[in-house]
Amino acid sequence: MSLHDVSERFDLKRPTPPNAAIRPVDAAALILVDRSARTPRLLLGRRNPSLRFMPGKFVFPGGRLDPQDRQMSVFGMLDEVSERRLMERVTRPSPGRARALALCAIRELCEETGLLLGIDEAGAPEGAPAGWEAFTQAAIYPNLEELTFVARAVTPPGLPRRFDTRFFMADASTIAHRLEGVVGEECELVETAWLTIAQAKKAEVPQITRAIIEEIEARLGSGNKPWLPVPYYFARGGRMYRDTIA
Repeated sequence: MSLHDVSERFDLKRPTPPNAAIRPVDAAALILVDRSARTPRLLLGRRNPSLRFMPGKFVFPGGRLDPQDRQMSVFGMLDEVSERRLMERVTRPSPGRARALALCAIRELCEETGLLLGIDEAGAPEGAPAGWEAFTQAAIYPNLEELTFVARAVTPPGLPRRFDTRFFMADASTIAHRLEGVVGEECELVETAWLTIAQAKKAEVPQITRAIIEEIEARLGSGNKPWLPVPYYFARGGRMYRDTIA
């Protein structure tokens, strides 16, 4: 039995109108791991304190899926295991949706941190949709081969925004280009930081982010094997549960 009640780790809010009726929207986040030193480091960004959702918290770069993410050209495809897992426990599963979620994670990383993941050896992507202009200008193709689907979490009811977030992991060596002026006082992220896992767990992070950090710690400690199950966090009946996608 892979389903576990983990409610003691989360401060669940009682749903009240109008937040009770908010449905989670598809979203993706990217966990960049720098393994150039003996101790791995993770990239987190601190959200602007003026934001309504998780103000001032350190989070992994990410955001909601855009329709245009389905239209972006790519170099390489997701591995078969990640693609299959992304299509499980969803309505209307499709490879296109799985691919779009991975692209969403890459786009959001660019928009929030200025870091472009991909390759610079195939020229500029042609016909890039809105939101992907930076990749055309930098002549970078997003490379899905470098991403692994490693976690999923659904925001519990009672919050002003709810997301069904898929977390992808990639190595920092896949950064192909950097944009300046994306992070700052007037931006969504006011700062970014490469933190060791021990530092990240002590930072001002949301409860679910801390849980995902611990999942990444366990995954890296187990050799980051592709067959390791994907943890899946969700709320039901006022309780928080952790399941796995095998």
